[in-house]
Amino acid sequence: MNNINAVILAAGKGTRMKSDLPKVIHQCLGQPMVHYVIKAAKDAGASSCCVIVGYQGSMVKRAIYDVVDYAVQTEQLGTGHAVRCAKDYIAKGSDTLVLCGDTPLITAETLKLLIDTHKKQANGVTVLSAVLPDATGYGRIIRDAAGNFVKIVEQKDATEEEQKVTEINSGMYIFNSEALSSALSLLTNDNAAGEYYLTDTISIIKKIGLHVSAIPVTPDHLDDIRGVNTIEQLEEAEEIMRRRDHDA
Repeated sequence: MNNINAVILAAGKGTRMKSDLPKVIHQCLGQPMVHYVIKAAKDAGASSCCVIVGYQGSMVKRAIYDVVDYAVQTEQLGTGHAVRCAKDYIAKGSDTLVLCGDTPLITAETLKLLIDTHKKQANGVTVLSAVLPDATGYGRIIRDAAGNFVKIVEQKDATEEEQKVTEINSGMYIFNSEALSSALSLLTNDNAAGEYYLTDTISIIKKIGLHVSAIPVTPDHLDDIRGVNTIEQLEEAEEIMRRRDHDA
């Protein structure tokens, strides 16, 4: 078994969009945002995709015309909980890509880079990262003196020194499916938000002795990891798409 499956997080409401429409089905150049994520995953080699729905799930399903599977997150208890809702699906593949339904600019090229690195290094998990001029608000990738991955630290938990780090977590990953399944079963919600964080699975996988690494997107692909949280950001994403179509 050497197939890659993709899990796409699409259960949130997206309150900053100021709309009753689930965030991931807002149109970007005439297509639901999540469509571009599904397409990039499949073009990068994912044999199938599972979209995790929650808020207005039936509306999201109606808007998606791609061939996908679904898992349902009835309560919004964090990203780790969302992925856990797809545990039966995860077991079907040797590796699992975890992507966000609100990143319509992600490209197959960047996902292929992530997948290739993961396979080459035989990692338990590989994190897609980016080096930004301003990392404010993002989780930081912390490395040791030799440049090896140590952990992801959220902005609010970062020390002054860690906040100076400019390499950030994109929220996109590829996991060894067996390692992910084990780590999900060990997740706790012992944190200020009372949520199950997917990032906690990474430290669990590292603790059990599997290799973890982070691979930064290339400087010319920084837009790939842009999330869309507001109507303004959606308009910016459309503009970038138009530019890409023009340059293609």
